[in-house]
Parts: sequence; structure tokens; C-alpha cells
Amino acid sequence: MSSRRPLRANERELIRTMLSEKPNQTELTSNLDGCLVEDMQDGGMGSVRFVGHSQRQRVFGHAVAEAEYTDDDGVLVSIAINTDDGGDLYELDFWKVDFSPLRRYPTPSDLRMKS
Repeated sequence: MSSRRPLRANERELIRTMLSEKPNQTELTSNLDGCLVEDMQDGGMGSVRFVGHSQRQRVFGHAVAEAEYTDDDGVLVSIAINTDDGGDLYELDFWKVDFSPLRRYPTPSDLRMKS
């Protein structure tokens, strides 16, 4: 993991858009402006892990929103917003099916939401 940093504007916008499609999850967006994240070692795909405020050990809980888009090179990218076992934001996880780095970060209009 790299050093902690605030969420970037495009990351906040992506998370808000994805969670707006999930009415029971919109409360997760209330504190995005103050969230700290760490870039994940994913080969440049864009994943980040949220830094927890509690001292407890955080583990993956479940995906609360999923989407996909096609990167500029024509390769499919899957995106998931995951919470930890306590229901707090855990990861914004990108997976490009050929494991190559993102060419272009998605905008909300690029997303195809999964149910």
C-alpha cells in the first residue's frame, strides 16, 4: 500500500453515482469528502482501500454496488464498491480483465450498472 490521501474528485463522483443506484446504501456517501484512502497495488487499474477510523481489524464484507465500462483500449473493466464486515466503506475495486493499467478513468456516463 502507498501513503494515505484524500479521495480525488473523480473517485468521489464515481462512488456517489454508483451508490445513488442503491437506495439502501446512500448513507455511505455522507462523509466522502473526509475519507482517506490508500492506492492498492493492482498494476495501475485504479483500486483504492479506505482507511478505517477504528482500531479494529477490518476485513472484506460484501459488494454493495457493481458496474462495468469499456476502457479506451476496448477492454472491459469491472468496478465494485465493497464494505467491510462492519458495513463501512472498504474498497473501490477495479478489475480490468486483461490486468493492464487503466487508459482512462471512467465518468458516470460510462458506467453500466449491475443489479
